[in-house]
Amino acid sequence: MHPLARVSTLLLSLTVLTVLVAVLLTPLPALAKRSAKKTSGPVAAEILMDAGSGTVLQGRNADTLTYPASLTKMMTLMLTFEALERGTLRLDQSLVVSQHAASMPPSRLWLAPGSTITVEQAILALVTRSANDVAVVLGEALGGSETAFAAKMTARARAIGMRRTVFRNASGLPDRLQRTTARDMAILSRALIRGHARHYAYFQRRSFDWQGDTVYGHNRLMARYPGMDGIKTGYIAASGFNLAASAVRDGRRLIAVVMGGHSANSRDDRVADLLDAGFKRPTSPAKPAPVQPDLLITKNSASIAQRSTAVSVGAPAVKPSAAKSTGGLSTDGPWSIQVGAFASHAAAQSSARATAKRLGALAAGTSPAVVRSGGLYKARLTGFAATKADAACTALKTVGKGCFALQDQ
Repeated sequence: MHPLARVSTLLLSLTVLTVLVAVLLTPLPALAKRSAKKTSGPVAAEILMDAGSGTVLQGRNADTLTYPASLTKMMTLMLTFEALERGTLRLDQSLVVSQHAASMPPSRLWLAPGSTITVEQAILALVTRSANDVAVVLGEALGGSETAFAAKMTARARAIGMRRTVFRNASGLPDRLQRTTARDMAILSRALIRGHARHYAYFQRRSFDWQGDTVYGHNRLMARYPGMDGIKTGYIAASGFNLAASAVRDGRRLIAVVMGGHSANSRDDRVADLLDAGFKRPTSPAKPAPVQPDLLITKNSASIAQRSTAVSVGAPAVKPSAAKSTGGLSTDGPWSIQVGAFASHAAAQSSARATAKRLGALAAGTSPAVVRSGGLYKARLTGFAATKADAACTALKTVGKGCFALQDQ
C-alpha cells in the first residue's frame, strides 16, 4: 500500500474512534443529571397516630426532614385561633391587605392591595382554597410582618413539641430553609384537634362564599372517607403531595399524615389505607389515654412539669420574674394567668371575673377570658405585664388558689 494511503487509513480510523468515544460519553452527563434529580426528589414519609394518647401506631421516615408546603397554614391557623381565644382578634374584624400579601402567587384569593377581608373569611380561605395571599394577611396582622410571624410560628412549634420544624413564611410557599417532618405535622394536628376543638370545626368546611362566588376546597378525601373531618392538604414540587387527616370511628380518633405523594389520588389512597389499618387495630383497655395534667388546676397542680403538658399554653412555662435571669422568655408583655378549668363556659367565666375582683388593683387593665381546651373551659385573666402576672399569681397562691402565668403569643 502506498505510504499516503496508509496515512489516510490511519487518520480515518482515528476519526471513527474519536466519534465513537464522543457518542459513548455524551449520555453520561444527562444520566448523571437524571440521577441527581431522582435522589433529590420529594421525601416519602408517613405516620399514624392515636389522637387521644399521642401513641404512634405506624410510621415510615417519620423523622426525615421534608417541606411542609401548605400544611404550614395549620400553624398559621393555630396562632389565629389562639388570638381569637385571647380576644386580640375577632371573627368579624377586618384586616387590610398589604402589597406584599397581594403579590403572593397562586393558590390565592386574588386580593387587591388596600382591600379588606374579615378574620373568619380568612380562616375559611385558608381551610378551603389554601390561599397564600390570605395567609400573609393573617401573618402580618398577628406578627407585624411575615418574617416576624414566621419566628412566632417556629417558637410555637417548639412549645408544642415540634422539634425539627422551622417556619420561614405563613403560607408554605417554597423556601429551602422551611422544613418539617411527618411526626411534627401529626403533633400539630393533634394540638389543633385537642386544644382548639371549637375552631377545629372550620376544617370540616368544603367551600365558602366569597364576593358572590363559591370557593371549593382541595381536600377531596373528606368527601369519601367516613368519619374524616379535616384537616389540610399541601403541595409544592419539592415536597410532593402532602395530607394531614383526622377521622373518628366509634369514639376513637386517629391522625394520619402522608408526605411526598406522587399524586393527590395516590396520597389520598395511602391516607385512607393508614386510617383503615388503624381503626382495625383493637385498643388496649390496660392503656387508656392519659389525662392532661393541666386541665384541673388546684393549689397543688401548678407545677412546671404539669404546666408543660398543656395543649393551649402560649409559651414554655417560665416565671415572668425569672425569664431574663434564666435566658428564657422575654419579660415584656402581654401575659395571662390561668386560675382554673371547668366543665362549663359559664363556670369558667364566673371564676375569671371573681378572680379579677379578688385581685383588685393587681388586675387593673386586664380582661377575663375563657379558653376551651380538651373538653374543658380554662379561666384566665389576660393583659398583664410580666411582673404583675407574677405578683397576681403569688397573691392568689397565698390564699390557696391555683394559678400560673403564661406569655401570650
